[in-house]
Amino acid sequence: MFGLPVPLVTILLLLGSNIFMTFAWYGHLKDGNEVPIFKVILISWGIAFFEYCLMVPANRIGYSHFNAAQLKTIQEVITLTVFAAFSVLYLKEPLMWNHLLGFAFIGLGAFFIFHKWV
Repeated sequence: MFGLPVPLVTILLLLGSNIFMTFAWYGHLKDGNEVPIFKVILISWGIAFFEYCLMVPANRIGYSHFNAAQLKTIQEVITLTVFAAFSVLYLKEPLMWNHLLGFAFIGLGAFFIFHKWV
C-alpha cells in the first residue's frame, strides 16, 4: 500500500483507528452529562465507523506480516499510547507513577510476544 512497508502501513492504520476510537469512547467525558446519552451513543457510533474503516484494513494488511497475537499486541500498545496522550492533553488528567508502571508491564508483555524464542 502506497509503496510503504507492511509493518509501517499496519502501525499507521492502527494509530489512526485508535485515535478515532479513543474519541468515540472517551471524548464525551469532557462535557460531563450535558449531552443526553442517546446523542452521545449516536455520535460515538458515527466516530467508530471511521475507526473500523482503518482497523479492518490494518488487520487484513498486517496479517500478511504479523500473526494475530502480534497484531493485537501492537494494537494494545498503540491504544495505551494514544489514551495516555489523550488523557493528558484533552481530558487534562495527570499520568501517575502507577499508570506508567502498569504501562511498562504491558510493554514487557509486548517484549515477550515479539521476542524470537528458540
